[in-house]
Amino acid sequence: MPDKHNRLIALGCEGSANKLGIGVIAHDRTTGAATVLSNIRDTFVSPPGTGFLPKDTARHHRAYFVRVALKALAAAGVTPAEIDCICFTRGPGMGAPLTSVAIAARTLSLLWGGKPLVGVNHCVGHIEMGRSVTGAENPVVLYVSGGNSQVIAYAEQRYRIFGETLDIAVGNCLDRFARTLKISNDPAPGYNIEQLAKKGGSILLDLPYAVKGMDCSFSGILAKADEWASQMYGTTGRKAGSNGEEEKFGPEDLCFSLQETVFAMLVEITERAMAHVGSSQVLIVGGVGSNERLQEMMGSMARDRGGSVYATDERFCIDNGIMIAHAGLLAYKTGFRTPLEDSTCTQRFRTDEVFVKWRD
Repeated sequence: MPDKHNRLIALGCEGSANKLGIGVIAHDRTTGAATVLSNIRDTFVSPPGTGFLPKDTARHHRAYFVRVALKALAAAGVTPAEIDCICFTRGPGMGAPLTSVAIAARTLSLLWGGKPLVGVNHCVGHIEMGRSVTGAENPVVLYVSGGNSQVIAYAEQRYRIFGETLDIAVGNCLDRFARTLKISNDPAPGYNIEQLAKKGGSILLDLPYAVKGMDCSFSGILAKADEWASQMYGTTGRKAGSNGEEEKFGPEDLCFSLQETVFAMLVEITERAMAHVGSSQVLIVGGVGSNERLQEMMGSMARDRGGSVYATDERFCIDNGIMIAHAGLLAYKTGFRTPLEDSTCTQRFRTDEVFVKWRD
């Protein structure tokens, strides 16, 4: 841990979707070494078969912000006086939840004597946290979450987007299919799809494979998966096998087939980006990045290229406050500040809009 008198401390506030996260991080002033002091999270969970509406999610964040912030401060063992800056997610994300957390961050700044605010790009927060935790130096980044799917590489103080989804994000595809199957949203629909998929594998149902250059499309795959789901009788469906006879399939086969298809697409565009930039490292970030099957498939590709894959566990892959604190503090140390009057949010904040001044 950095010397208590030789460290900078940031409080990070994340609320771009259904997870409210508040974390406290310390950077050593001399070495820059980062130490996670606390990382508290509370998730809004909607009933099975439903998604989370912006207004309900924002209401959750407003209701829980104070208690989560107090837990984060207590776990970190710091007082407001010791905090150097307050970082918040400026975007991208859902408008109402983003706004509720930004207002809370502004309130803390005013209550604590005008602490500096730092608005953070959510995607850059994922990348910088992933680099810090894994030690990946200059990887191609696959950023996959409920709202974003991008292949990214760093060049000339920007995170350049090489490929992305043309419609819905891969996490949104998985989440919406979980609603079709009435799969529980606790702890997360994508996680529960992953567990069902582990029980499948005997049948690979035919789904569209939509890679277009460096980009992907997931809406057609979701539509076909929904069509397969409608053909199930109760919990078991039937399809014509290669020998013309009917084969039984169930929810676990549907989940397996969906994962295998969309993850193969992501591996393909990531490999193409690696070849383009000459990188042997892949860093997977975002909530979907915690999926073990995705990590396994990406690892197999990387090994064939003589490379390696880096990923974090659910503490840092899934949306959290500590990643916002870390990226915000990196920017803060370069002199970046977000004036109170400019501390607004935007649902569309591109990864490549951020000037990454803290990297050479």
